[in-house]
Amino acid sequence: MMVGSIYALIAMGVAMIYGVMNVPHFALGAKAMLGGYVAFFMTAFFHQAYGLALVGSVVALALLGLGVERWIFRPIAKAPGINSFISAFGLLLVFENFALIAFGTAYRRILSPYDRQMIQIFGANLTMQRLLVVIVAVVLMVALHLFIKYTTLGAAIRAVAQNRRGALLCGIHTERIAGITMAIGSGLAGIAGALIGPLAMVYPTMGDALIVKAFVITILGGMGSIIGAIVGGYILGLIEALGAMYISVDYKDAFAFAVLVMVLAVRPQGLFGKPHR
Repeated sequence: MMVGSIYALIAMGVAMIYGVMNVPHFALGAKAMLGGYVAFFMTAFFHQAYGLALVGSVVALALLGLGVERWIFRPIAKAPGINSFISAFGLLLVFENFALIAFGTAYRRILSPYDRQMIQIFGANLTMQRLLVVIVAVVLMVALHLFIKYTTLGAAIRAVAQNRRGALLCGIHTERIAGITMAIGSGLAGIAGALIGPLAMVYPTMGDALIVKAFVITILGGMGSIIGAIVGGYILGLIEALGAMYISVDYKDAFAFAVLVMVLAVRPQGLFGKPHR
């Protein structure tokens, strides 16, 4: 459940950005890593509360997302799609190498008051940090769903995702919507990194596995589908947990791809995707 929540948060960002901008944002995993470092430095060096560090990670990564959209992706919006593909992959390398140079290769643990507090649920002992990950993730998922479905700005995001040219003809500022979408997706990645940091620690390449799983989930749920990203995240987390428990932890990463192949063989557009005509 906890792992699925982290996967779902990042996959939601991938799905939103792809749906609105048609950009496979490979650097979102690296942004989760940067969000983890923001939380680490806020708690370890500036002695801020962990809750404030979570907010700081969201704000810092949302601002970074605005800058990335404005100065990296907006100038190449009308260029061939391969340009965005290469730019997104290049950003992944830039962020990771920046972290390696600035912070080194050491593993760092985010200080959280909930990491050592235990709670018992249905006979299972869990740390409060794991429960906090699930609670925060669910709250963010519900909030994002309500925002997209019931607000004017959310309607504009849906319009651009469905038909960018039609939205532009209706007077929607598509570039502004793209910036907002990138900020939201980056903020989700930032808080995912800050939430997982007290449990798995923070290091420069921690985002690699996260972004691979996020893309598996996005394809599994349906490209551009936020609901698909949420459901796919929990499905993948459950499959990994059961596979590690009953088969072997050595093959837990392979289970995800096996399920992806089986689902796409039956439903190529993913669980919640719409078939292309």
